[in-house]
Amino acid sequence: MAIKKKYLKTRNICKVTFRLSAEVAKTASSVNLVGNFNDWNLSAHPMKKLKSGEHTITLDLEPGKDYQFRYVIDSVRWENDWHADKYLPCQEFGTDNSVICL
Repeated sequence: MAIKKKYLKTRNICKVTFRLSAEVAKTASSVNLVGNFNDWNLSAHPMKKLKSGEHTITLDLEPGKDYQFRYVIDSVRWENDWHADKYLPCQEFGTDNSVICL
């Protein structure tokens, strides 16, 4: 898994590429990126499966904010990104959320 950040000079946007490894995704038929940037909507950001088995998506996010997120595999299994900038507890579910700081 890896996260790439590309700050645009011409607009107040950071292009963030999220990538879930083939090892973590395994035989997943679908992976979705969910977070506070999409109100934790399970279908708002489906990730593209690459030939390598990795899943990826690029979002335009506003700099100067922290965004909590997780990956949802096959609509049932929630995974963190171990390359996140930090983690915050999600008291509602007793787990941690990945956080990207822009």
